[in-house]
Amino acid sequence: MLTIRPAAERGHANHGWLDSNFSFSFADYYDPAHMGFHALRVINEDRVAPATGFGKHPHRDMEILTYVLEGAVKHEDSTGASETLVPGELQHMSAGTGVRHSEMNPSNDETLHLLQIWLAPNRLGILPKYEQKRFTVQEEPNKLHLLASSDARDGSFRIYSDAELLAAKLDAGGSVSHTFKLGNGWLQVARGSVSVAGGTLQTGDGLALEGEPSITVASDSGAEFLLFDLA
Repeated sequence: MLTIRPAAERGHANHGWLDSNFSFSFADYYDPAHMGFHALRVINEDRVAPATGFGKHPHRDMEILTYVLEGAVKHEDSTGASETLVPGELQHMSAGTGVRHSEMNPSNDETLHLLQIWLAPNRLGILPKYEQKRFTVQEEPNKLHLLASSDARDGSFRIYSDAELLAAKLDAGGSVSHTFKLGNGWLQVARGSVSVAGGTLQTGDGLALEGEPSITVASDSGAEFLLFDLA
């Protein structure tokens, strides 16, 4: 079964310094029909104004991933990590027993545009950790890149969740296919438009796939997307 989550129907909040769209219920946005999808709990598309950001705040027992589309994010946390994340890199934080962190836009003139992802963990009470890494999604288009998995294969981050995260950039006329390992999927279009199962998805659209054995994603004009493989 395929179910589209149109971008225009997502939750929305504009705080001036922060403009966010919520695929699932988050903060003051509550929709009982969209509380998450299997292990996928949050996909927020955030635009953060220059020289602002999320000050120190706590999390626990959640797998948190950050995918930067434009700009940069300055990360600091209670594990001692202090790093700057730019497009092409992925950030992974296991909140575990508890962590405090901040995510700031260090630029004085450029807006930060990112996707913030939360995955429910399959283990509670692990030690918090932070890591970031550059992947070759941009340099190697028309290919699915494994970014995070439970077994850290192919150079992906090890996450404590019944989920895998893949990403691809498609050139005009490009396509990729994926056979689901865990049984369900979620496709999130980050940029451009894609064709899936005879339909078209635009920037910000999501697609839930339940019980589908595989998926083929194509684009006439070029696109970038995230694909979650979920138990």
